[in-house]
Amino acid sequence: MSLLSVKGMSVDIGQYSVLHGVSFEVPEGGVFVLLGRNGAGKTTTLRAIMGLWDPTPGSVHFEGSEISGLHASEIARKGIAYVPENMGIFGGLTVAENMVLATASGKYDGKRLEWIYELFPALKTFWSKPAGALSGGQKQMLAVARAIVEPRRLILIDEPTKGLAPSIIANMAQAFREISEDTTILLVEQNFAFAKALGRDMGVIEDGRVVHTGTMTEFAADAELQNRLLSLSGAEAPA
Repeated sequence: MSLLSVKGMSVDIGQYSVLHGVSFEVPEGGVFVLLGRNGAGKTTTLRAIMGLWDPTPGSVHFEGSEISGLHASEIARKGIAYVPENMGIFGGLTVAENMVLATASGKYDGKRLEWIYELFPALKTFWSKPAGALSGGQKQMLAVARAIVEPRRLILIDEPTKGLAPSIIANMAQAFREISEDTTILLVEQNFAFAKALGRDMGVIEDGRVVHTGTMTEFAADAELQNRLLSLSGAEAPA
């Protein structure tokens, strides 16, 4: 059984139909990458899974139970975390305060925090500093750290490398590899080199529909398919 199953999910936002019968399965473990051109519906898909948009019709099942129609807070309590494209951190609060707010009880586990420090050493350095004073890469680290401050079964992450320097992207890739050993990641990403390095399974959304699913190994080896679905001229993503 898949960890996450999305079936026939359609989403209308105002007068616009954004998703049209989106269906895909996310196996447990590793990284599932959702690819697609700008405006294809990737972010809307994540938001609908997280209960921020209501899929009508369609359904979302997590660990075999339907979560469609639940409030985002209820979905979070089931073990799903969401890192939005805008990171969702509180700039006026310190790094420490941001982390506390991400916990259910208002307390974090010391051993888990030490593990997070190993993934993102900058957070320890700036622990008492306002989050708004962090660099873009450090803010992204904080956003991911908030998602993993407590054990999760699934993390939805939207465009984590956008605007980041190559050295920060390399650090993020290594962190995601370690996180995905225990937590499944559903990743939306435009940087194909980053996605290819991390993804085990993948899907492509085009005009609000899933037009391809498979393994990342097979997709990365098919330059013609990449070019047709993503307008890539080879194995590298556009800047």
